[in-house]
Amino acid sequence: CVCVRESECERESVCVDTWDPFQLNPIGAEKEKKRTLFRILQNLVAVIVGLLVLVSGVMSKGSLLVLTTLTSPVSLRNNVDKQFYTLMLMCVLVMPNLLMFLKSLWKCVFKSYVSPNPRTLGIMCGIESLVAVGTAILVLIVMPKLDVLTNLSIPGGICILSAVLQIAFRLQTQSWMILYPICSLILVLSGYVLLVVDYYVRESSYVPGQVEGCYIYVGIAIFASLLVSLNWWENPFQASTNIQEMLSELDTFRDAIYLFTSLIRIALTLGVYFLYYCLIAEADARINWNAFTKASKGTVEIGLGLFFLQAFCSAACHWFGVVACKIHSMTFAFALPVSLTGPATLILGMILFLTQAEISADNFTVKTPFWPFCHELETLKDVNTTPVVMLEISYSICKTSLNNPNAMWPFSMLALEGVCMWLGLVSCTYYVWRIKVQRIERTSQLFVRRLYESAFIDLSMLLNTKMKAVRTANKESGNDEVENCVIYLCATMWHETYDEMLKIMTSMFRLDRYRGDPKEEHKDCFDFECHIYVDDGFMLEKDTEKKLVNTYVCDLIQVIMEVYRVFTNKEPDEVSIIETPYGGRLVIVMPEGNMLYIHIKDKELIRNKKRWSQIMYLYYLLGWKGYNVKNPQKITRQNNPSRASLISLDGESYLLPSYDNDSKRRHISDENTYIMALDGDTDFHPAALILLVDRLRMYDTVGAACGRIHPTGMGPMVWYQKFEYAVGHWLQKTAEHVFGSVLCSPGCFSLFRGSALMDDNVLKRYTTKATRASEYVQYDQGEDRWLCTLLLQQGWRVEYNAASDAFTNSPQEFKEFYNQRRRWGPSTLANTLDLLHSGKDTVKRNTSISILYILYQTFTVASSILGPASVTLMVAGAFQFVFGIEGTLSIIIAVVPPAVYMLICFVAKPNFQITIAAILSVIYAFLMTASFFSIIGDMVKQETFITPTGLFLVSGAILYMVTAILHPQECTLIIYGLMYFICIPSGYLLLTIYSLVNMHIVSWGTRESNKAKEQKKQVGAVCNRDCKMCCWDVKIQVTQETENLVLQQIQQAVNPNTPAAKTEPEEPKAQSSHEVQNSLDANKHILDYIEEMPHWVEPVKKEFLKKLTYANLKRNLQEQIRYTLRNKNQEDLCEELVLILTDTLNEELRDKVGPEDVLSVSQLEELQYALNEAARRIVKTNRIENGAQRLERRVKRAIERTLVAPQVEKLSEDEQDFWNKLIERYLLPIQDNKAHLEEVTRELKSLRNKAVFLYFIINVLWIVATFFLQAIGTDVLSINIPKYYPNGTLAPDPLRVEPLSLMFLLSFALLLIIQFLAMLYHRVYTLIHVVSYRSTEKDYKEKDEEDEEEGLILGNPVNLTVTADDL
Repeated sequence: CVCVRESECERESVCVDTWDPFQLNPIGAEKEKKRTLFRILQNLVAVIVGLLVLVSGVMSKGSLLVLTTLTSPVSLRNNVDKQFYTLMLMCVLVMPNLLMFLKSLWKCVFKSYVSPNPRTLGIMCGIESLVAVGTAILVLIVMPKLDVLTNLSIPGGICILSAVLQIAFRLQTQSWMILYPICSLILVLSGYVLLVVDYYVRESSYVPGQVEGCYIYVGIAIFASLLVSLNWWENPFQASTNIQEMLSELDTFRDAIYLFTSLIRIALTLGVYFLYYCLIAEADARINWNAFTKASKGTVEIGLGLFFLQAFCSAACHWFGVVACKIHSMTFAFALPVSLTGPATLILGMILFLTQAEISADNFTVKTPFWPFCHELETLKDVNTTPVVMLEISYSICKTSLNNPNAMWPFSMLALEGVCMWLGLVSCTYYVWRIKVQRIERTSQLFVRRLYESAFIDLSMLLNTKMKAVRTANKESGNDEVENCVIYLCATMWHETYDEMLKIMTSMFRLDRYRGDPKEEHKDCFDFECHIYVDDGFMLEKDTEKKLVNTYVCDLIQVIMEVYRVFTNKEPDEVSIIETPYGGRLVIVMPEGNMLYIHIKDKELIRNKKRWSQIMYLYYLLGWKGYNVKNPQKITRQNNPSRASLISLDGESYLLPSYDNDSKRRHISDENTYIMALDGDTDFHPAALILLVDRLRMYDTVGAACGRIHPTGMGPMVWYQKFEYAVGHWLQKTAEHVFGSVLCSPGCFSLFRGSALMDDNVLKRYTTKATRASEYVQYDQGEDRWLCTLLLQQGWRVEYNAASDAFTNSPQEFKEFYNQRRRWGPSTLANTLDLLHSGKDTVKRNTSISILYILYQTFTVASSILGPASVTLMVAGAFQFVFGIEGTLSIIIAVVPPAVYMLICFVAKPNFQITIAAILSVIYAFLMTASFFSIIGDMVKQETFITPTGLFLVSGAILYMVTAILHPQECTLIIYGLMYFICIPSGYLLLTIYSLVNMHIVSWGTRESNKAKEQKKQVGAVCNRDCKMCCWDVKIQVTQETENLVLQQIQQAVNPNTPAAKTEPEEPKAQSSHEVQNSLDANKHILDYIEEMPHWVEPVKKEFLKKLTYANLKRNLQEQIRYTLRNKNQEDLCEELVLILTDTLNEELRDKVGPEDVLSVSQLEELQYALNEAARRIVKTNRIENGAQRLERRVKRAIERTLVAPQVEKLSEDEQDFWNKLIERYLLPIQDNKAHLEEVTRELKSLRNKAVFLYFIINVLWIVATFFLQAIGTDVLSINIPKYYPNGTLAPDPLRVEPLSLMFLLSFALLLIIQFLAMLYHRVYTLIHVVSYRSTEKDYKEKDEEDEEEGLILGNPVNLTVTADDL
């Protein structure tokens, strides 16, 4: 092999030889499969959610009907009970408005407040006022006067305005669908007519229990229903083109509108209640203020129980309905159960009524079966326990025509009225059954209003569902180019190992297989390119001073070929090698047709390190490439004679996939252009990327999203980091996501929105070169955190998705871990302080960040600053527990080690500092272990755990265990919690001291190479010796080429008439550009060379040329044919082609070349002609009826791809100019003079001294305060806490705790509780996202009928213009 790593154990060549068919199959290279178990669980979740929607809806509706029945003037309750139940009914109406007010207040305070337009505010307040008055009249005044069955059916008429507007605006997608709203209108009007007739029959037939003047209340009910129907006026208007400007404006300040309207609705509801029941109602029904205190215990229990049941079930029904829509169960878990809520409530009530009536009527013999039962109910009016609910419901039903002493047939009118109202509602909301939601849907895109109506929960949810949801992606058609997105995967490499490179390449090839051919449609609607930026990729060859790629690049090439073989069992088809102003580039077409670019950076030509690589690809992909694809007419195209894959051997014209991707991006906005930042050792699955894409697609204000990072490796340091990462993601990141915005999206796995990075003060400022000490710390020590700080300050939101898993190598050595955190610690503090410093401006710009969130972050920063003092006091407590030392003395002893270590850090070298830290860490670990068991022993001794220390330990353990259980895939990480606990002094005390004192060191600290120069192993060297003689140093080297030349000369000398034996394949000489063009026109471009080719190109090209050896050609040809004819239902023909073409290849090359020889140009041309002829004969003899020519072209292209050689190309003039200008402006290698470096070092040390002094003073003050409180004694200054034993008895002596420690303990406990609640909220929505994703996972259609060349030949579906210059 050409590329070999020089180390103690040199890596063996991974090139495939005839005797070495074995390969390395990385974990995760197997095909992804949909998990049947998860699909079953998904359906189970949908069924459970649907049942919860139905049950909660029935309970909400039923409890409201019971309350209206209990408040009826003709109910069996006394006036005191009726007044209390009426108060509870009023509270039911107020509750959703109160919740809406609190939610809007939260958003206006924590997010942002936008002042509403006075005109729009006035209109909304007017409409909401009418709705509030109508709702209060209908529920508080009218419904108590009617029977329970009428109350169940009469609200169905509130859909009448929606039906009228649907007819007026003609919102139907098909003209015949206008029948639905027309039928709805007719049915509702018929229901109202039947309602009037029913009450006329009741009045005329003297049905007992009727309220006087019921006609008036029926009319008021119809009028109130019309007012309530105004509640959903916005739905038809937003679906039409009317007043769109006002509605769009309304969306910008909807929270502020709801803040005012919710208060207005509460006030009007209270006004109607007090106005009617204080002034208008009958004398016995008016409010008696003393009556509320006279209500019996049973009445209070029933009233409060019904109120809380109705409020909770209404909120639960609304929330579960939203969940059902978001998990793609719109029909079976939302529309069906919500529509059945009314009928289910009716059936349940009638079953209960008939059951009671059947039992009670056994002792009576009368004509009307319900008359004796209803008559008997009056004797039970004194019952005031739980059965009173059944009593009142039954008595209310008895007020209908079922209790008609003459005949029961008039009851059919009431039943028919209910059917008409229900069918009217269903036909009015027919569109709910047809809505297609995308994977992750915002609630505001599903429902018009955030407020639900608890009095009409089922109707409000159906009418509130948007008729025309605004779509941003995944439309049902799936063909909307604008909705597609382009993802650029950009990985930065810095001295990665072979195994680390294997992870990232496997991940990229997995994504290539998941996406499939970019010409095919994919349900996830995305295209992608992979870009890898290799820092420090060149070296100078010893003696010759030739610039060659170093061993890291060689390893990367071998990894690419290895992974390509694993996924396809063949070599890469199309490879291009390009010299660039920054070094070099390799372009590889991945198996499915997606592009992989390897950018090799020369540190002598361009600035190295990660931040500058990011600037490099951001300007290239978002700036230069983004501009060019949107302005193709302004691109100056250059003749590129070496573009082999643009002109085939047959003279047929094709387009590279990279050109196809660029043409697609022409129709994609910057908002839908995403940059995936990766490290060179990141391992991820396609699902992880798509879940992040969902977040950016759905929320326009999200500028970046990160996933769950899992550290990998073995050893105690990795175990510590596993739990540290887990706790940080479980609690800290979720709290940031819920309450504000994530502060850091890690550079190893984060997705950024192109428009966010291109925003003002983001990318431009990111190019700033550090010149001051603070800039070195903030800019270069944690570039990912600084970039997120810039996004936050510009108004963008950063989110966290817990279901998006990525794995990356973590430091396994103590030294490497400390050096990594030495960079992260000061950078984290510097960027957080920068954000807090600009807090007021950030709050104004960023809707996700509020003053309270700034205060929360201030508290966390203060906690981290006080971390060393807190850990020192914890160690002092450990001395107390373990050795029984007095409190003040234990503090003095605990302060000594960190003080001594700080002095050591100031005077010693970093390696010695880390050694001392390692020794102290082990000692502290033993002490913390002893302390842990001592605390447990103390709780046993005290016979209670209700002590500050015991409560903190037990509650903390329970909290972390519950958190781990809620993360089932990661719950085993709780095992490492003990390791984390005993390492707290090392991680929060020693590491903090080391990071602060060494703040002036700005080197990376990890993956540093000790080799100033790497020696390149000579290619094909047979003999390589250095001989030292007395005064001469002689270097003797014999290469394979030299040996072959000598053998040929000897053979010619012995037998001049014999042609020279070929021991190595012939290679063409370097040609001029004119000769190359002629060669291209003659279709002889396979092994072309560019004049003045750089030295590093030839060895790299030879690596890829090994695909053209006799042994590899056979395998490549077989796999290429099978891949080309996949999904074409031509299995027999495919195998015949493989067999015949393999035989043809053997016949052409047997006895002509060796198995490891690379074929020459003439041999490749002859072989291609023979293979094409054989393929033509096979296709012709099979007599394929349809598509024979198309199939023949496909086979010929497969043959051509097998025989194509790696191409050496040149950049176009415009791209060459771009790179030159970019490097000159931003990326020239940094060459600071000695004086500047000394000045920077002095500034860094000065900054270090200030930071250490600040930390030292704050922590010393905290420790001194605690020390003096200990010295004063708990008898003088302490807080007495009652002490309880586990059996609940009170101990005689209270616990005495110093106030400072108690304050800190309570503050920390409060912080944990807040983070725990945020985690619960985040877990629920993560589950919803995962379930919705799995329903669409790995779902794309392959083209079976259309030929692949339709997407490749000129004139493809995307309007790409190709001129003669391109060819």
